Amino acid sequence: MHEQAVRPPAPIARGEKAERGPARFIAEPAALGLAGFALSTMVLSFINAGILSEAMLPVVLGLALAYGGLVQLLAGMWAFVKNDTFAAVALSSYGGFWISFWALNQFFLKEIPVADQEGALALYLLCWGAFTFYMWIVSMKVSLAVNSVFLTLWVAYVLLGLGKAFGSDLLFHLGGIFGIATAACAWYTSFALVANTTTKRDWIPIGETRSAQQDAP
Repeated sequence: MHEQAVRPPAPIARGEKAERGPARFIAEPAALGLAGFALSTMVLSFINAGILSEAMLPVVLGLALAYGGLVQLLAGMWAFVKNDTFAAVALSSYGGFWISFWALNQFFLKEIPVADQEGALALYLLCWGAFTFYMWIVSMKVSLAVNSVFLTLWVAYVLLGLGKAFGSDLLFHLGGIFGIATAACAWYTSFALVANTTTKRDWIPIGETRSAQQDAP
C-alpha cells in the first residue's frame, strides 16, 4: 500500500482570508494602519512645510497618540496574527514613532538643554530615516503603492533631520513637502485596500508585487 504524499496548501491570495487559525477572523489591518499614519502625517507635514504655523502643533499631538499611535500599533499587532511580517513590523514601528513623538513633545524634549535640542531631533529623525530606508528596500516586494509610501517617507525623514542638523529651514520645509506626499500615498493605499477588499474586486490598482498576503499559508 503506497502512502499518499501530503501536498502543502496553496498560498493565500492577497485580500483572501486564511481558511484556518485566528487569521481567518482578522480583516486587512494595513488599511487601518495606513489611514492612521496618513492623517497624522498630513497634519504634521503641513506644519513642517511651513504652510501652517508651528503654534498649531498641539493639534497633531492628539492624533499622534490616538490615531497614528495607538490605533496603528493595534493594526500592527493584528498583522502579526495574519502572519504578515512586513505589515506587522511597519505598522507597529510607526505606531511607536507617533507615540514617541507625542511623549517627546509633551514630556522629554524640555529635559534636553536648548542648545542641544536641534541636534537631538536631528539624531531622532535621521535614525528613523535609516529604518525607513531598509523598509523601503523590502517594500519593493510588497506593492508599488506601499513602495511609494516608503520612498517618500525616508526622503522626508532625511530632509527633516538634515534641516535640524544644519539649521536649514529650506531643507526642513522640503521634508515637510515630502511628508505631504507620503501621507497622500498612504491614504491612496489605504483607500485601495478598503475598496478592493470590501467590493471583492481589484478595481483600485496598487501594483501588487507579491502573490500572497501571508508569509506562509
